[in-house]
Amino acid sequence: MLHELNIANFAIISQLRLTFEHGLVIFTGETGAGKSIILDALEAVLGGRADTTTIRTGADFAQIEATFKLEAAIRRPIIALLESEGLLDDPDTVVLSREIRLEGRNTARINGRMVTAAFQRQIGAYLVDIHGQSEHLSLLHVRNHLDLLDSFAGNSALLMDYRNSYEHLLRVRRELQTLRVREKDAGRQAELLAFQIQEIETAKLQPGDEEELQQERTRLANAENLANYSKTAALLIDEGTPEVPPISDLLGEVVEALHSLSRIDQSTSNYFDKAQSSLRVLQDLSIELQNYADGIEFNPRLLDRIEERIDLVNRLKRKYGPTIEAILSFAQEAKQDLKTITHVDERIQELEADEEQLLRTLALKAQVLSLARRESAERLSHFVEEELEDLRMADAHFQVVMGTRPDEQGLPAQDDARIAFDSTGSDQVEFFVETNPGEGFKPLVKIASGGETSRLMLALKNVLVKEDIVPTLVFDEIDQGIGGRVGMIVGEKLWSLSRQHQVMCVTHLPQLAAFGDQHFRVTKELLDQRTHTEVLPLIGENRKHELALMFGPISEGTLQSADEILRSVQDRIQSRT
Repeated sequence: MLHELNIANFAIISQLRLTFEHGLVIFTGETGAGKSIILDALEAVLGGRADTTTIRTGADFAQIEATFKLEAAIRRPIIALLESEGLLDDPDTVVLSREIRLEGRNTARINGRMVTAAFQRQIGAYLVDIHGQSEHLSLLHVRNHLDLLDSFAGNSALLMDYRNSYEHLLRVRRELQTLRVREKDAGRQAELLAFQIQEIETAKLQPGDEEELQQERTRLANAENLANYSKTAALLIDEGTPEVPPISDLLGEVVEALHSLSRIDQSTSNYFDKAQSSLRVLQDLSIELQNYADGIEFNPRLLDRIEERIDLVNRLKRKYGPTIEAILSFAQEAKQDLKTITHVDERIQELEADEEQLLRTLALKAQVLSLARRESAERLSHFVEEELEDLRMADAHFQVVMGTRPDEQGLPAQDDARIAFDSTGSDQVEFFVETNPGEGFKPLVKIASGGETSRLMLALKNVLVKEDIVPTLVFDEIDQGIGGRVGMIVGEKLWSLSRQHQVMCVTHLPQLAAFGDQHFRVTKELLDQRTHTEVLPLIGENRKHELALMFGPISEGTLQSADEILRSVQDRIQSRT
């Protein structure tokens, strides 16, 4: 639900901070005081339209921030969306903000991080449904009508079963599309794959080859230096130089001296052992160095072959992957692709048979869905018309119009026809209404009266309340064109709706306003030659005073009327609890 709304420099609102509770939230005030501006700000922070004309005169920017407490019903999908974008901070709260600047820059943020307005709208759709003369009105989007009908019908299990088959069909069609593209150029692809496989296999690569080749090239390219260094070391050990005797002779003398030492002082015997061990190591090293020097090969031809081998590996790396392992992996994938191409015709035939079977399966499941929808459509129409009668629209009639659309690639239907389908089935659903007798049914989306639309939405919401997961519902001008008696009925229905939702309502009717759990008065003040919107929470006598003002100038009669309405509302509420 909406917990807090902060607005700065938006239209005639200089600074405003509102805290809301669960239940029915009422806004009242004179026309032009700024009630609709508050809703415009809320719509903007939900990702709606916002332009520089909304910035308060003299300010550089306007800013709106809304804090929502996440209800259990919507927590999972919102958390999933926030996690996918790295925006999740608190799993119980989400903060939306919008900043509009004079230079035209418009910034949307969620939990302090910048997002697109489209993503903000996606999140906002889970949080608030605004019902009034506004583009945010969900009922005026035909695409939502099928969802509303399915919610009423409780079709979630049928839809899930249908969508499992639908997703299977999409996978089959994707594979078919890929194979048909391959089939058109199968000969060339097969030839290319065969060449690539042969080129890699002819090279007879093994993991680790590259490192060994590099080492061998280094040895061959530096053969002369390697021979000189190893021979010099062996010479110093065994023969020495004219100036310096052999190291082995010197170390031998050390061994003899330590041997003599140990015979006199046995505690030094370990010195003799270490020296004797070092002499053996030195003698072994001399033999190994000599063998190493003898094994060094001055072979320019072998060096050339190594260079050619390295060039071959590098060419293959440029074509097939950055490492030998990647090249070998490419060859394995190429073999699999070649095998697939070789049997592409057989696989296409299998998939085409699967596709046709899935289409028949989907057609049956779509029929089951359609039957459930048609049965529920009649009940939905009946219940909505009952609600409309309560709302003093007794002459209005509601109808759910269902149909299908032909599509050559669609589901099989009667008389060898094919009908369009998608993830929701094959039904095209739209709500139609007849607001006045004799006018005939017209699409709901073309209704001009905001008051009628809001009452229709209220009727639907009351019917669908158990299935509706949007936690905050906003009704603007729902009392347009209705009187006090109907206002009492509308107020009671809104109050009933607010037991399971947070409901916000802008109204001019005291009969409706009296049902509010929270009541805010919106006023317009002139301070320092500037117009400001102020919002005051009303309780007790202040609230009664506001209800009396809604009847007319304050008098004993209007105050008495306010008292009577409050008592009547309490009686109605107590009778329902």
